[in-house]
Amino acid sequence: MTGSDPPSAARHLPGGVHEDVRPGYALLRLRTTESREGVLDGAWWPRSRDVRAELPALVDALTGHVGPITRVGLDAAAWDGLTTRIVVDGRVVHIDSFAVGDDTVLITRGDRDVFSLLVVPPGTAPEAARAAMAQAVRSDNTTRAEQILVATRSAPTSAE
Repeated sequence: MTGSDPPSAARHLPGGVHEDVRPGYALLRLRTTESREGVLDGAWWPRSRDVRAELPALVDALTGHVGPITRVGLDAAAWDGLTTRIVVDGRVVHIDSFAVGDDTVLITRGDRDVFSLLVVPPGTAPEAARAAMAQAVRSDNTTRAEQILVATRSAPTSAE
């Protein structure tokens, strides 16, 4: 699922998306700029922390919008079943393990075009997930993923 957030509608997703956002969805802002420094390109709300169960659907959805995905970078400590690659629709996607934080996933298209997605923790309340995802896809957003999750109360608690 894709969407863009009009500047005047802070914290709201595009019309018709409010009720549809649920675990397993990704929201993307696909406007490419010369410098995307400090800005998230979208958000993803996985159902679980199982890499093999969650990544294929994300890669498939992204491929339809941005083209073939070559790499995914994520924090190894935050994911179960970590592997070095997965095959999606017959294409090998390499998985890189970084200490990027469990709130971010890095998606690489081609050799160097990297997209940064906020990761809403599985089990997040729907309203908090919607608010976090809406902030992440705003074209004027310069807030880091961790800060968005804290501000929207989407950050995992110590009980999770």
